[in-house]
Amino acid sequence: MKFYRSHVLVSVDPACLARGAHQVLDALQDELVAQGLIDEVQVLETSRLGDGARLGPDLVVYPEGAHYVRLAVDDIPELVTEHFLKGRPVERLLVSEGATADEELAPPQPKEVRVVLRNCGQIDPENIDDYFAVDGYQALGRVLTELTPEQVIGIVSASGLRGRGGAGFPAAKKWALCRANPGRERYVICNADEGDPGAFMNRRVLESDPHAVLEGMTIAAYAIGSRQGYVYCRAEYPLAVERLNLAIRQSREHGLLGQNILGADFSFDLEVRMGAGAFVCGEETALMASIEGRRGEPRPRPPYPAASGLWGQPSNINNVETYANVPQIILRGPEWFAGMGTAGSKGTKTFAIAGDVIRTGLIEVPLGITLREVVFEVAGGIKAGKAFKAIQTGGPMGGCLPAEYLDLQVDYEALVRAGSMMGSGGLIVMDEDTCMVDIARYFMEFTQDESCGKCTPCRVGTRRILEILEGICSGAGRPDDLEKLEQLCHQVSQLSLCGLGQGAPNPVLSTLRHFRAEYEAHIFERRCPAKVCRALIRYAIGTDGACTGCTVCARNCPVNAISGQRRGLHVIDPAVCIRCGICAQVCNFNAVHVH
Repeated sequence: MKFYRSHVLVSVDPACLARGAHQVLDALQDELVAQGLIDEVQVLETSRLGDGARLGPDLVVYPEGAHYVRLAVDDIPELVTEHFLKGRPVERLLVSEGATADEELAPPQPKEVRVVLRNCGQIDPENIDDYFAVDGYQALGRVLTELTPEQVIGIVSASGLRGRGGAGFPAAKKWALCRANPGRERYVICNADEGDPGAFMNRRVLESDPHAVLEGMTIAAYAIGSRQGYVYCRAEYPLAVERLNLAIRQSREHGLLGQNILGADFSFDLEVRMGAGAFVCGEETALMASIEGRRGEPRPRPPYPAASGLWGQPSNINNVETYANVPQIILRGPEWFAGMGTAGSKGTKTFAIAGDVIRTGLIEVPLGITLREVVFEVAGGIKAGKAFKAIQTGGPMGGCLPAEYLDLQVDYEALVRAGSMMGSGGLIVMDEDTCMVDIARYFMEFTQDESCGKCTPCRVGTRRILEILEGICSGAGRPDDLEKLEQLCHQVSQLSLCGLGQGAPNPVLSTLRHFRAEYEAHIFERRCPAKVCRALIRYAIGTDGACTGCTVCARNCPVNAISGQRRGLHVIDPAVCIRCGICAQVCNFNAVHVH
């Protein structure tokens, strides 16, 4: 085995690639050759958890742990000469000590426990040897040499692992049902069709640690008696698809996929199938229809996929995160996994945090943690010192919970009782400046657009709900709108065919329940308390002397709604103003007020 003096991990996540990471990588390799260091420094590509859009291209040098950010090709000669030849860090390229946490490489926060994300940013996802070095495929080896399929299902059952795709159905129970159903073939399917706005948990695992998912799927295949599996991934994840296909080829070359895996009497192979990005294909029956080459529409259940799934055969569907947990459960034991979480929700959960917090991005925490700990400790609290208003859990079909729920434990049952859901792991945090009526409108617009249209309650009902919400936000709300909304939401939820329609009303119902006063202000007072809905606000220049007559607002107004003489008080014509807010953004004297 070759030993290197230094190891360099170069971030090649999509944001870094867009900013020239491959050019920086090529320049680094060329400069190491030119300086005679190529045999002493190993360069690896990896994904990471940080913010490549602001810091990339970037790299980390080990064992020093030096993190160089915002690199350009012209920086590379100096970096190689100073750091690798002379042993002196290049201070100007290092991440600054005063940088906010969301701009750093996102090391685990004190409350985090990384199981699924354990290798993300730590190994080269395109090199199977890196996965071997962190006990990769050890669990599969143990399964094929020491355990029966029933024992594997028993271990997963004892761990308490529940499906991480949203519903939280016990993984082992699903495996056992699939194994027990007769069929000429059984299929293992990985649902990697991650469509929630702002969610990228599955994408990051596939890009950073694809072999963990493949190993988990192969173990599941052994447990249920499957010879063929599919990873269903949306085409909008090109890097994830590329690395999945590479990982599958590498696994075949090493005898970890294909015939008689590791010399055992067990054969299993995998294919990647790409979807076109339809949100409804995250529903398992629509997903299977898409794999079969048909339009991605859900079908009634029962029969469930475990009895009649892909091509009418027993099929097991779990998501990326569920499969990635399996190898660690086999290696460390079910007691280890069950030792984290709550009585009914074991282990850890990955979340993508977005919104008005200091540290956005991807986290992994033990289930049972409170929302307060997630928001104010792991995510660093609300930005700009503003007040917390609400958090939405469960993606576009989840509920919005106010501050009184901050001490709620994050587990499957507790979130449902509170009027929300776990979902696949999207978290959106909102501060005091958020309009909850507009939030409900936004998510209903998303789900209405993504409805496949197969069933009338979802196709028509979500459109009617959206129309009422748009009317309220535009100042055309009626006194009976709230009653109509509640009736429509309950009808759509109860009568829709699949989970999309059944969950679509959740943001509306939860905001009606917890923020009804905001709806009433929009309807009865023609006022948006958060000053977000354009039709219900107006911009005016104060008469308190703050306006200096600099004319910046007038020069930037796109519709010429502002008049006034230089060094004199300016005036905004409300009849012409389109309420774009540009005047308030460009004013350096805080003279523009929103009413």
